[in-house]
Amino acid sequence: MKVMRRYATAPFRAAFLGLLAVVDLFLAVGFLLTVAFTFALGLIFLFPSAVRAMRRRTGLARRLSGRWLGREIAPPYLPPPPPVRPQPDGWYRHDRQLYRTPRWPDWHNRWQWMFGDPATWRDAAWLLANPLAAGLLLLLPLAVAGFGLSLPWLWTPPKLLTLPLGLLLAVAGPAALPWLLRLYGWWNELFLGPTAKSLLASRIHKLDQERMETADSQAAELRRIERDLHDGAQARLVAIGMTLGAAEALVDSDPATARALLAKAREGSSTALTELRNLVRGIHPPVLAERGLGDAVRALALDSPLKTEVTVDLPVRPEPPVESAAYFAVSELLANAARHGGADRSWIDIGSRDGALRITVTDDGSGGADPARGSGLRGIERRLAAFDGVLALSSPPGGPTTAVLELPHTRDVRAPSDKEKMPWWKWLIMVTGWGLAWLPLFPQGVVAMVMKLTETDDRSWFLALYLPEPWQWPVIVFNIVLGVLMYAAPTLVLIQHSRRRWMAEGAPRLLCSDR
Repeated sequence: MKVMRRYATAPFRAAFLGLLAVVDLFLAVGFLLTVAFTFALGLIFLFPSAVRAMRRRTGLARRLSGRWLGREIAPPYLPPPPPVRPQPDGWYRHDRQLYRTPRWPDWHNRWQWMFGDPATWRDAAWLLANPLAAGLLLLLPLAVAGFGLSLPWLWTPPKLLTLPLGLLLAVAGPAALPWLLRLYGWWNELFLGPTAKSLLASRIHKLDQERMETADSQAAELRRIERDLHDGAQARLVAIGMTLGAAEALVDSDPATARALLAKAREGSSTALTELRNLVRGIHPPVLAERGLGDAVRALALDSPLKTEVTVDLPVRPEPPVESAAYFAVSELLANAARHGGADRSWIDIGSRDGALRITVTDDGSGGADPARGSGLRGIERRLAAFDGVLALSSPPGGPTTAVLELPHTRDVRAPSDKEKMPWWKWLIMVTGWGLAWLPLFPQGVVAMVMKLTETDDRSWFLALYLPEPWQWPVIVFNIVLGVLMYAAPTLVLIQHSRRRWMAEGAPRLLCSDR
């Protein structure tokens, strides 16, 4: 059923993408004129608008590539420049110029960011070449199918000969479209996908944000510890000292009152010790350090007011910082379910998937949880972001609420294997392309074109020369293009197959993670 749907939707998708490629002709001409006006006439204010329009078009191509062509393409652009900050005197500086407002410095920075980003010019190259690529890969098979349907009415020989050939062409064009759409997706990824430099820049930008959020979170945690010590244990220790001083003054004159004060001081010391233990447990629970994440979450479930079921399947114990982050995230989720969700039961599943710690917390509460409205969920996201972790939340109104936490076991991830096996269908494309491409390209294409130009009477076995006069040149051009594509397809397959290895050689190992 899925295969039938793919073949049924392929002509419509190919036609839509082909029409978009026709529109790209006008966008490409407009971008070339903008570049000419920018450098020849100095109209630099036109360049950012043209780049934004081009990025909207390439953004649409990336979304359609992931939705229709099965090739998810991440944005390749370098991070935008930060806002300009004023100097101590209140002025804003750009190079050697001073401005009263940040408008012009920000504009200059964004212009330089767009102009200096290699992805801008790769987008421009894709925009210029896309009409040709889409025309050959998507529109040409549709034209071949239309030619096959019209062949019995356009060719003079008996229909017993033209009808099978027309039906063959009408079926062959749509039948090849799913494969050509996949090849078109590879084409898009080659030009529109991120490079090692853009991945590294995005990674650095993300790490800077995570570092700032982690520093803010640590500062807030230190302020909480300081507040708890000041308002709790410190106040009780001061009270104990005053009580002991009063007991010391009354030990000779009123021994009974002194004994009562000493008993009160002993109770205060016990309470202060309990508060200190709770504070230490809030910093890093002893059960977590001694027995691991599974038992620590089970102990947490016993203290929770919810009826909680815990399932643990961890073949390898995660690193202590990862365990701590996961423990406090689960604790916050249980507290939110009991305090805000009105839940009665919860289920916690702890396991490992693809080298990452994966925790699923589900409750039967009222739902409606949103990280944008709650500081607790935002705190969980900040805590997990320090370890490249993510929080996925599903909480429709009325419940249930399901939160999925995923954290990598280690920061050192595996690079892609250089000896990754090539699937059978790629081998089929390579063998078919390189083995049969010579047939349409040279005998039925180039040689037939030479014979057509020299007006040779001997038609031999060249199929195009037996067609009606209006269709001879289109079929000759089609054979040449088909041969070129049959040579290009295996090359693109090899490039795509080796892309991850090339990215690994051009970027740190950490960037090669594809989790």
